[in-house]
Amino acid sequence: MAQKAIVALVGRPNVGKSTLFNRLVGERLAVTHEIPGTTRDRLYGESFWNGISFQVVDTGGIEIYQPAGARDESPLAEGSADFVGEIIEQALIAVADADACVLVVDGQTGVTGADETIVEILRRTDKPVLVAVNKIDNRRQAGAVYDFYGLGLGTVVGISAIHGNGVGDLLDSLIAAIGDSLSADDDELDDDHLKIAIVGRPNAGKSTLLNKLIGQDRAIVSDVAGTTRDAIDTDIVWYKEKVTLIDTAGIRRRGRIRAGVEKFSVLRAMRAISRADVALLVIDASLGVTEQDEHIAGYIVDEYKSLVIVVNKWDAVEKDSATLTAFTDSIRDRLHFVRYAPIIFISALGGQRIHQVLEVATRVWEARFLRMATADVNRIVREAIQKHPPHGKGTKRLKFLYASQVRADPPLILFHVNDPAQVHFTYKRYLENQFREAYTFEGTPIRLSFRAREQRQGLPSAKSQAPG
Repeated sequence: MAQKAIVALVGRPNVGKSTLFNRLVGERLAVTHEIPGTTRDRLYGESFWNGISFQVVDTGGIEIYQPAGARDESPLAEGSADFVGEIIEQALIAVADADACVLVVDGQTGVTGADETIVEILRRTDKPVLVAVNKIDNRRQAGAVYDFYGLGLGTVVGISAIHGNGVGDLLDSLIAAIGDSLSADDDELDDDHLKIAIVGRPNAGKSTLLNKLIGQDRAIVSDVAGTTRDAIDTDIVWYKEKVTLIDTAGIRRRGRIRAGVEKFSVLRAMRAISRADVALLVIDASLGVTEQDEHIAGYIVDEYKSLVIVVNKWDAVEKDSATLTAFTDSIRDRLHFVRYAPIIFISALGGQRIHQVLEVATRVWEARFLRMATADVNRIVREAIQKHPPHGKGTKRLKFLYASQVRADPPLILFHVNDPAQVHFTYKRYLENQFREAYTFEGTPIRLSFRAREQRQGLPSAKSQAPG
């Protein structure tokens, strides 16, 4: 699967980045408010334009701090020099991890000192930057766009994020700018070896696990949460096969990512999940499953990545004969939407059961490529319907015509039905469970797709086979 290009929305606070983000991804994923700094977390979503999909990241405002009573809004003003380094570091990290940036500015306010400071930061990179002059809500305001050509960044587009005006022109320019990045990503990801992302909340022991797996101190280990800032790739050989291990910064709960480098490290962790095949979700046994663990597991599901749940620091837990079963049940309860994921209990620091990590990850990766014969697919569907017939809506009855697995990595099963709108999500889950009972698909998501087709035949009988 090709890695999608990443586009970062940057700019000073309260210029409309979150509103533009919502417009681009088609959902209200970002909280918008007139109070500057409302965006507390890097939100990401997928946008699609002219046949190309890419990820959009709402970075939140690059905070331009200044002491009380300062008149100059630029962070370069006297007395604010202490904050310049942090501002530049934040912006450079955000730009470094994106394939292109959209600098969002306020057309009603005009060019500010803060805008000019951010422009100086963006000029230090070789990434394409587009300027989106927001809040151009009518023709009378269109003249304000020309002031921003003086920033010297190239393409300038006037838009109204709240009304959608000019957003199509912005997307046309954006697709043209990231074309080379898309080609480069496709070439990079043609490599078909196993790639494993090690993810989890801060201080769960991810870097310690990485060091133990590779047998050396490749990553700095510290008791201070958030030590790892970058996604670090390490190639190893496992039974004569290449494996890439990707250690990532800890992902904090939304609303608890402080301003600074740590806030931007979330983007790197998300990108690591995107380009991996299998994610190891490291859980701190001393804390149990937290709300943030659920949040990270949701990220992994959204990306259709395979998953292994690694319970670390198991040696620090006081145990009796019922502890393992109770802890497993707790995980299954909290992470009920990934019941298919295997659970292993380790001590990264002490090396207990470390050998299981790569063994299980490899097994889970292989499950992504499992293919079922069309006859077997239809047999499972037919038996599932006999055990539990689907309920229709109103007087209409849902009918399955035939089904087949149309791809792997991860498995995708296509169902031809009379009316896809009749398929309730609970019945989708039921069908998925039937396939898992027959083939396991350990640790791997299964995608189910339903397509309308004229009713010409029912599900093939046991003696026949549906077309592929």
